[in-house]
Amino acid sequence: MHIQEEYSERHVLSLTVTNEAGILARIAGLFTARGYNIDSLTVADITDDHAISRITIVTNGPPKVIDQIIAQLDRLVPVHKVTDLTANGPFVERELALVKVIGTGEDRIEALRLADVFRAKVVDTTIESFIFEITGTTEKIDNFIGLMRQIGLVEVGRTGVVGLIRGKEPN
Repeated sequence: MHIQEEYSERHVLSLTVTNEAGILARIAGLFTARGYNIDSLTVADITDDHAISRITIVTNGPPKVIDQIIAQLDRLVPVHKVTDLTANGPFVERELALVKVIGTGEDRIEALRLADVFRAKVVDTTIESFIFEITGTTEKIDNFIGLMRQIGLVEVGRTGVVGLIRGKEPN
């Protein structure tokens, strides 16, 4: 018997939800119960009265699975709107990372050179280490981290992806 793997796509989903206790657990539970993976998850309060939050989820799957995920998220009562940023045309996505690198001599100089190329900012420094702040696409951050591994990467902290549709229309 031959099992055929379906084509998997990366999708960035933006949800607006009522800011209530347990909503994040319900959304994560929906993914867990169905065996879907969450690659990135961010949550932020987006209204002055703290009533609404935006949740950004990055996930992968075949188109049918992505459609099913969106439909199931849409059915949750505290969810106001689900937008598939990937499917809705041009959008801007960014992630922030803090990257700690140790090194002396040539490694230190190379770390600073690479940081300059990637527009990473030095936010902390000692005689033997740097902490860089870098923002950009997930791919850019992955590339920066990959290069820093060769120099003396010690630790990484990442925020996860956030995204908005381009133009005047809200998500």
